[in-house]
Amino acid sequence: MTEDARPAIHDNVAAHRFEKIVDRHAAVATYSLAGDVITFEHTVVPEALRGRGIARELVEFALASVRERGLKVVPRCEVFNAYMRKHPETHDLLADPHLFDGAAAD
Repeated sequence: MTEDARPAIHDNVAAHRFEKIVDRHAAVATYSLAGDVITFEHTVVPEALRGRGIARELVEFALASVRERGLKVVPRCEVFNAYMRKHPETHDLLADPHLFDGAAAD
């Protein structure tokens, strides 16, 4: 399947989740929104879809959307937290700019 033929990810605003449907399975990243802060709560990729990089795609798509909308992020979800921790280029999106400061000292 080519990059352009991959099922699209979209923001299901009514359900407060970014979602990607593949083979009738929904991979989702749920969030809550308060003002200009989006809190990513949980990411679920069904067993049948695991190992395809779908969680990473959800995170990257969601963070690009956040950047376009001028929002700040609280990465409560461990998937978003781990991704953002490893990608310093996303740290400007953090609602708490010091979240990952001294992470090695935890």
